[in-house]
Amino acid sequence: MSRRSPGTPPSVQPLGRSRWLTVHGVMTYLFLYLPIVILVIFSFNVSRYVGVWRGFTLQWYRALFANEAIGAALRNSLIVAAASAFIATVLGTMVAIGLERYRFRLRAFVDALLYLPIIIPDIAMAVMLLLFFVLSRISLGLWTIIIAHVAFNISYVALVVRARLAYFDVSLEEAAQDLYADEWQTFRRVTLPLLMPGIIGGALLAFTLSLDDFVITFFVAGPGATTLPLRVYSMIKLGVTPEINALSALMLVISIVLVLASTLLAERRVG
Repeated sequence: MSRRSPGTPPSVQPLGRSRWLTVHGVMTYLFLYLPIVILVIFSFNVSRYVGVWRGFTLQWYRALFANEAIGAALRNSLIVAAASAFIATVLGTMVAIGLERYRFRLRAFVDALLYLPIIIPDIAMAVMLLLFFVLSRISLGLWTIIIAHVAFNISYVALVVRARLAYFDVSLEEAAQDLYADEWQTFRRVTLPLLMPGIIGGALLAFTLSLDDFVITFFVAGPGATTLPLRVYSMIKLGVTPEINALSALMLVISIVLVLASTLLAERRVG
């Protein structure tokens, strides 16, 4: 371990180290996000050739809204995301409350099993779900995509709701019961409203994950069940075009807005 020389002021070395850490952090963020910024910029490029800037235009965004195939894929993505987010929010909230409030046998096992979809690779979960549908003789389509998305979204919703429950003031429920409210009235009038920011945050996170998912959707989608990520994949086989840049930029903006809204709602303090 190197030591500071006796004549060196104590603040010199930490200051230099801080500057290097700052430079390292800036370079890391540039490496991660500069390609995304370039993609967004070239989505407004007049030229069809990616990497050659010819001027500013909105024609590629207008072309997207006029493309019927992309419109159909967007409708499928919204249907899948809305349905899977709703189901996963209901089930994930129930699971979170059950694991946080009650003690029962095999609770640790259920808790570990709940977060398994977050840990295992997407490709492994996709193969398992495909095998399940094939062995169950379930035809692949929008419903299989919804079921697959619910399977991994439950874990994320439960994680967000449990984080909200960690700051929950149980004395508020006790006060409601002291005022002769039964369990259902306490849950509906006290517990649920206080948990609602976390529930909505989990729902938005589930919606975003479902909207952006490609790997699992690719395995469990059937004929006529093309979602927006699958459509982008089919388009990019012919080369990257400004239309793909524009579509990717729109998906990026939507995802960022939903994730920020989910984070802000989940971090609101109880009470």
